Amino acid sequence: MNSTLETREIEFAHAVRRALDESVAELPAPALERLAAARAAALARKKPETVEVPVFAPVLAGASAAGSIGGMESPSAPHHRSGRRPLRGLSLVLPLAALVIALIGVASWEDQRRIDENADIDAAMLSDDVPLSAYLDHGFHAYLSHSR
Repeated sequence: MNSTLETREIEFAHAVRRALDESVAELPAPALERLAAARAAALARKKPETVEVPVFAPVLAGASAAGSIGGMESPSAPHHRSGRRPLRGLSLVLPLAALVIALIGVASWEDQRRIDENADIDAAMLSDDVPLSAYLDHGFHAYLSHSR
């Protein structure tokens, strides 16, 4: 519905209520009693209004109660009296295993990158035109041993 239609409906409802409020004094007493009884019956049959409020409840994997999601019971979840789910251990182990595997992969990638850089430096040094006397120099050997 658009807002102008809703506004018109609200204005019409207010006009009807004002008209009924003005004419209520002219109604006979038995009619008022019947209206009051009908209103009470209608209110008794009225369904209670339910208001759903979104709830944010952060939960760690495996930390929630059995059969619940975010601390709220799922209507279709089976209730385990023992408090154990068959695969509960996996909910903690799988993320940790993935983290360890990722860390090992990053570490090996960094090592390989460092090895490749050192190999490039060594290849550049060995392919450079260095006189043979430089290799015989004691300071040059000290430089090479400290640079590694």
